[in-house]
Amino acid sequence: KCKVQQWNLRQLNSRTPMDSQPYQLHFFLLPYMAHGHMIPTADMARLFGRRGVKVTIILTLVNAPLFSKAIDRDINIRIIKFPFAGAGLPEGCENEFNENIHIAFFPFMAQGHIIPTVDMARTFARHGAKATIITTPLNAPLVSRTIEPDIELGSKICVLVMKFPSSEAGLPEGCENASFIKTLEMVPKFFKAVSLLQQPLEDLLEECRPNCLVADMMFPWATKVAGKFGIPRLVFHGTSYFALCVSDCLKRFEPYKSVETDSEPFPVPGLPDKIKLTRLQLPSYVKENSELSKQMDEISQADLESYGVIMNSFHELEPAYSEHYKKMIGGKAWHIGPVSLCNRDSTRDKVQRGGVASIDENECLRWLASKKSSSVLYICFGSMSKTDFSASQLIEIAKALAASGQNFIWVVKNGEKTEGEDREEWLPEGFEKKMQGNGLIIRGWAPQMLILDHEAVGGFMTHCGWNSALEGITAGVPMVTWPLSAEQFYNEKLLTDVLKIGVAVGAQEWSRGERKILVKMEEIEHAITQLMVGEEAEGLRNRTRALKEMARRATEVEGSSYCDLNSLLGDLRAMKSTSY
Repeated sequence: KCKVQQWNLRQLNSRTPMDSQPYQLHFFLLPYMAHGHMIPTADMARLFGRRGVKVTIILTLVNAPLFSKAIDRDINIRIIKFPFAGAGLPEGCENEFNENIHIAFFPFMAQGHIIPTVDMARTFARHGAKATIITTPLNAPLVSRTIEPDIELGSKICVLVMKFPSSEAGLPEGCENASFIKTLEMVPKFFKAVSLLQQPLEDLLEECRPNCLVADMMFPWATKVAGKFGIPRLVFHGTSYFALCVSDCLKRFEPYKSVETDSEPFPVPGLPDKIKLTRLQLPSYVKENSELSKQMDEISQADLESYGVIMNSFHELEPAYSEHYKKMIGGKAWHIGPVSLCNRDSTRDKVQRGGVASIDENECLRWLASKKSSSVLYICFGSMSKTDFSASQLIEIAKALAASGQNFIWVVKNGEKTEGEDREEWLPEGFEKKMQGNGLIIRGWAPQMLILDHEAVGGFMTHCGWNSALEGITAGVPMVTWPLSAEQFYNEKLLTDVLKIGVAVGAQEWSRGERKILVKMEEIEHAITQLMVGEEAEGLRNRTRALKEMARRATEVEGSSYCDLNSLLGDLRAMKSTSY
């Protein structure tokens, strides 16, 4: 007999019938034989297990190994025979796996684009789709290493490789990722190489025959490629709804033409909130006509011509802007993020994500374990920051860290120097020795999610790249905002003015190279103190932690992102019959 009621597991476990000992609840879970049902059942089993409930999952022989790898505690598995022969099915057909939905993912060749695209492909695969990630030889090992755990768990996900036309575009051999661009002169050559990928992509699509192409915004021609195969193209925008709305309003209304100087603030019209920017903070392609401006126009047009747009965001984070964007483009858009949360339960995934860490994770965790809760400031300016700071600016940061008295982890990229400098000349004399115990400098790639998720970390100094901003939010860590280029000044306004989870350091100048305007030590120290110490810091932390919980709920069963993803998959299944 069952009663519909809300169960308090603690009370149930403590209930004692007369003349008996307290008993343990024992739940039997029977998932439907499909990944979209089994994966949330495994999550549910873990949740019950953590509350002290004994759990037994009833499975068939083929599905049992997938579960045994997915559960992380003492959960029992009981095997039952699946009657495939009696139903006229081939032997081993014990899972309604949605292989009929095959999605190809084509990320732009830069870490900030590859990382979320791979996480997105993994998320689709965990919902039962077959995922194929298309990339180039140099980028393939990063992708393969990241998806290895998913393959072990039975997800249908793989990598296909195409040649990158470096030499044809005048680039050195092996220059297949934007992180290898050393000079501004290499930028147009890199984009020329990217434009030459259209035919190789068509050849691979002919080979793997997907039902849908998810291509990065940086490939506007991918919409026509998908059209040749009669399949929908989805555009992946690796940024916020807010940033896309700001971009559209700047293009539509040109408010930057109303001010007389580059440093004079102007309001951006047409937005749900009052947002002010300066001309100095705008990308060069917004203010002047150039080849890049034309490319951005092509990207906007491709958005309108594609089947729809996928966003790495969640409704609760920017509800007004998700609605504003959908009305603005008059098309379809789905928010399925934060996709980084597909790594939330695995230390291995957090360590391997994005690159090979330059520090042993155990050494990093030991250092963090020696610090008090919320006492460490994590500083990282993204994967493209090698040439963004002069030695003078790096010295100002180092002095501010010393003056603030805060514990810190500072990630500096190999090659973070100006030409002709010794790599260590940007550090004040005796800085590392003086900061020993209080500071940890990581030279190269850092396991960012692993660090941010540690309870000792209480603040994040970031360039406001969208991946980093979301990782700060999902870790519940407020931010010191230091935008550099791309759409980062827009993201800063979302963090500081709308969400109120960030403190601006005072960066004034958009640039893809070294900056002319120095952010002084006093400004940096003030922002650090404001973020880490006092009542205002606690308010920032509380707001960010609330968003962390919203992000987690959005990606769980019945959450906003979970439902949007299932809605998208439903649309694609319905369209499948019209493909080819």
